[in-house]
Amino acid sequence: MKGAKADALLLVDVQCAFMEGADAVPGHLALQQSIARLLGRARQAGVAVIFLQNDGAPGSPDAPHSAGWQLYFPPARGEHVLFKTEDDGFLETALQTLLNDLGARRLVLCGVLSEMCLAATARAALHRGFDVLLPHDAHATYDVPPGPGGSPGVPAALAARAAEWSLGDEVQILPGVEAVAFA
Repeated sequence: MKGAKADALLLVDVQCAFMEGADAVPGHLALQQSIARLLGRARQAGVAVIFLQNDGAPGSPDAPHSAGWQLYFPPARGEHVLFKTEDDGFLETALQTLLNDLGARRLVLCGVLSEMCLAATARAALHRGFDVLLPHDAHATYDVPPGPGGSPGVPAALAARAAEWSLGDEVQILPGVEAVAFA
């Protein structure tokens, strides 16, 4: 897969609740810039752009139709928005059908949360035979609080890196969005 050009961009839960304001993921300003560059390059190349929009539980920051639920980047004409309720963007959505209809096989993923929805969608894509590219600077998560047995908290940047690493060798981790090539 090295050197392969991506033919689709998936934006996973790039919603206002996570991208702006006091409750945004740490480093959200840099994340906004990275995803904006990636989205601009995908649009310029004319590849498929797919937004996965999480329908959070009632009262959650991304509850449907709340301010936090809104997509941070407005979709352009011809781009696709799929609503989901599970971490895995393929589960109970039309993502598989849409990607098949578009002929997309090499996917670039970006978004939040690194260890949850982004990782679950990446694993599901791999399981379905897609190639997955993940730019290091185009995903993020929150700080992990201290845990049981006195385990220390984990800063968000390290939690995001651990999420990358946990995806294994099948995912191509790129140093940044500038390393992404589109078909």
